[in-house]
Amino acid sequence: MSRTVRDLVIILTITSCCFFLNLGGTHLWDRDEPRNAGCAAEMLAASDWIVPTFNAELREHKPALTYWFMMLSYMVFGVTEFGARFPSAMFGVGTTLLTYFMGRRLFRPSVGLWAAIAISTTMMFGVASRASTPDAPLIFFSTLALAIYVWGTTTPDRTGEQTGKFVSLFPQNWGVAALLYSVMGLAVLAKGPIGLVLPTAVIGMFLLIKRLPVREQATNSPTTWWSRIIVMVRPFAPIHFLKTCWSMRPVTAIAAVLVIALPWYILVHLKTDGEWTYGFFVKHNVGRAMNAMDGHRGNFLFYPLALIAGFFPWSIFWIPTLLDGIKQLKGNSKWSDGYLFAFCWVGVYLALFSLAKTKLPSYITPCYPGGALAVGLFVDRWVSGEFELAKIWPRLAFGSLIAVGLGVLVVIPILANIYVPDEVVLGLLGFIPLVGGIVALLAAEKHQIRQAVYTTAITAFLMSPAIFAFAADEIDEHRQVDALVEMMYQGKDVNEIDLVSFSSTEASWVFYARQPIEEYVDPQEASKVLMTRAVSGPPRVLVTTRTRMSKLKPFLNSNDISVQQLPYFMEGTDIVVVRPKAKIRQVSATVGSTTPEPVQ
Repeated sequence: MSRTVRDLVIILTITSCCFFLNLGGTHLWDRDEPRNAGCAAEMLAASDWIVPTFNAELREHKPALTYWFMMLSYMVFGVTEFGARFPSAMFGVGTTLLTYFMGRRLFRPSVGLWAAIAISTTMMFGVASRASTPDAPLIFFSTLALAIYVWGTTTPDRTGEQTGKFVSLFPQNWGVAALLYSVMGLAVLAKGPIGLVLPTAVIGMFLLIKRLPVREQATNSPTTWWSRIIVMVRPFAPIHFLKTCWSMRPVTAIAAVLVIALPWYILVHLKTDGEWTYGFFVKHNVGRAMNAMDGHRGNFLFYPLALIAGFFPWSIFWIPTLLDGIKQLKGNSKWSDGYLFAFCWVGVYLALFSLAKTKLPSYITPCYPGGALAVGLFVDRWVSGEFELAKIWPRLAFGSLIAVGLGVLVVIPILANIYVPDEVVLGLLGFIPLVGGIVALLAAEKHQIRQAVYTTAITAFLMSPAIFAFAADEIDEHRQVDALVEMMYQGKDVNEIDLVSFSSTEASWVFYARQPIEEYVDPQEASKVLMTRAVSGPPRVLVTTRTRMSKLKPFLNSNDISVQQLPYFMEGTDIVVVRPKAKIRQVSATVGSTTPEPVQ
């Protein structure tokens, strides 16, 4: 078996366990998963591949590419949780393989393998690869574009020590450049303009530094604050900046992206009379950049901390990786260009998203392959004995793994006792990082670096399915989604009941109800719609919460309705299902009555 085949077998085995194990075992998690999956289901049912809708309303949040992949998956697997998540899992595998390729090309095969293992077993990338959201397609196509850039600017070195060196700073072949930007066009179809802006900014930042006539900032350490400022702003000198932008074939970029993405954007604009265009670009792009939407805000530390948490457990090496990268850049070593490319990849995403007002950890997941390349190089060089770390760094790294394990052992049972009392046993998951950290630390203390890093990889591999395939499944049982659907329909067919809600509509209710749920915010109107429909036509069932039910009480007579309740998971209240009784007389007299019998 060749080394490449062996590496691919290892990668595919790990990604299969991390991304596909029990992929459809849990219900879709509110709120993004059922919105995206439901949108694809509605588009498929309507045979409409242009206009995204959810709950019978225009969905302006994302372009259509993600829905198209889900629709194709539904055709094969049915409208199920597995069908909704299958495209993300496949894109997760694809991104891992691209990371492996770039590690081989920029450094050497062993670096590619470590980078692939790292990205496939990080927490946030695991979430993206198992969720029915646009994150996985965006990550894949952004990574594919940057992989094409690496392929088009490096050449294999057959010596085997370093497999690739930059021979140009931008693809000289027009076809490669067109392919690169066409792939970014697919990213634009997945999640909008960031699919072009951010990968282009990564390449641009790398070029701005590499194209400097003199690279004093890489060879001489600045000694004063003024000299440090000069080093930081040197790449953005106006003439240098404009020349670098022009070297990236901007005309080709615009043309390629427009050819790929513009037809759908035009069609959806025309079919919705511009409503989708305004909602997506103005509300969900400009709006999220200028204002913190849905309470998602944070300061300048938000994304660095989110990266450390999301890249766990491999983020335990972030300090020594950063220090090693800086050392290689200053020494202009054979690893410096690869490190610089990886650092530009991560840095651009952290910097640009930190400027936006709306902040979510998932926004920076497209930079995870860059982080994996840097960590993969550091780990491989450390394991190979190319340098020795001061004892403080392994102790901090593996000590943090132990600390997380202890934290899980203590904190999870406390939280479980509050929210899911029967699942205190989930705290035992803390033994994975705890034992892994202890074994790795003991190995590092004995200078058995290879064993220490292998233990970290095994720990990361065990944590991923333990959390996503086991723990998530246990928690999902407490949501009682199936019980809620049964409460809504009581054995009747979906066509025999019309569902409405009052001031509360979860996306999962819509997806699993398999029909739109019309929401009313005026209590008198909601009660009237509920009761009058009981006389003629399919009966209506109203879904709300216990806290909001108090607003409906003055307009309902307890003799005319039946009320059922179900705990509302993690919300501190109950879901309330209200239905008219079979025989109601003088409906007009009961609706809006000022002295009804109180509803219990």
